[in-house]
Amino acid sequence: MGWFSSSSDTKQAADGGRIAPDRTSRQRCWIGRDQFFACLDKNDIIDSINGDKEARKKCAQEIAEFEAACTSSWVKYFKEKRVMEYNRDKTIERIKKEDAATVQDLKSQGWSGK
Repeated sequence: MGWFSSSSDTKQAADGGRIAPDRTSRQRCWIGRDQFFACLDKNDIIDSINGDKEARKKCAQEIAEFEAACTSSWVKYFKEKRVMEYNRDKTIERIKKEDAATVQDLKSQGWSGK
């Protein structure tokens, strides 16, 4: 099993070790990931691990291509990373709103910010 490519694309070195995927294999994986994530976005699905049935129903072709282009460990990694980044962005957005409200409150109490 390769890092990015499917196991059928994995090449072995003469000593039995695995050869790292080439640029084409990595690019194919990233394209598959991007197409799958675009389908998830279109269908308002953030977590395709917990929402696997819905994701497979609405994005069957895209997930099949993604899983064929990338090894299972990278499929799992990219899916988890998507959820983590979504949660991070929502947390940052919430903190910015809270900070803006706090600054507004302080300004209404006479704070000048200098």
